[in-house]
Amino acid sequence: MILIGIGSNLASREYVTPREIAAAALAAMPGIGIEIVARSRWYLSEPVPVSDQPWFVNAVATVATALDPGALLDRLLALETRFGRRRAVPNAARTLDLDLLDYDGQRLDSGALILPHPRLHERRFVLAPLLELAPDWRHPVLGLSAAALLAALPPGQPVQPLDEQSAGNG
Repeated sequence: MILIGIGSNLASREYVTPREIAAAALAAMPGIGIEIVARSRWYLSEPVPVSDQPWFVNAVATVATALDPGALLDRLLALETRFGRRRAVPNAARTLDLDLLDYDGQRLDSGALILPHPRLHERRFVLAPLLELAPDWRHPVLGLSAAALLAALPPGQPVQPLDEQSAGNG
């Protein structure tokens, strides 16, 4: 199973809400060799680390691709740029954030790419949609389910599922 995290907390000239940007990015993926198999609901989440920037709209998707992990990451980063992502300051607000979370349980550390994603087990905004999407998934290194990882998180990092029909923040 290949898992991608999707997030946005800024609108753009072309897209009125972060959810529109994230949805448009997902819709663009088949054109770059990434087929969307399934997607969680959208979630609204507080920025991590906590800051005064807008809250994020997040989801997790399972995808299918013939690309290897490095090539997949390159395409995801290019898609972020296409949707206006600028990487000037770490953890800054952004139009689009695409993270390669897991690639068929592979363990990899090439410097530019670490699999599974090194912080996925610490992020409620990843684990909540991941649990919804793939309840049987287990962390390739820790061996724990998304439910166990979510239950082990300390308080904080509020997330809430968004109504699929509402315009809302995303």
